[in-house]
Amino acid sequence: MPEPEKITINMNVVDLGKVDLLVSEGFYANRTDFIRTAIRNQLDRHEDEVKSSVRRWELAVGVIHYTRAELEELKAAGESLSISLTGLFSLANDVTPELAREVISSVRIIGVFRASRAVKDALADRMR
Repeated sequence: MPEPEKITINMNVVDLGKVDLLVSEGFYANRTDFIRTAIRNQLDRHEDEVKSSVRRWELAVGVIHYTRAELEELKAAGESLSISLTGLFSLANDVTPELAREVISSVRIIGVFRASRAVKDALADRMR
């Protein structure tokens, strides 16, 4: 499982006080538990809209990771990748900018793209 991403939110003091009250009453383990639960509930509530957008944009949902060896196999076979993903797309640390450019024709990520700065820079003109 990939590392979770950290987010920061600003809340007014009244809302934060209400969250703290629910935590102190035992409804949630802590503020993080409350926020995660609220986010999951909202995502569940909008599941149909998410599915519709995924279909409309022809996106995959999940985690995709490519190693250098996998990209070299694709290159040898004369294949290229067009990545459209909601989630996490990652490239191994040993993937070179040159190899990434030779194999990856386009990248559209709604979520997180993990790769070396050099690889991200090499693919910048292919990001949608």
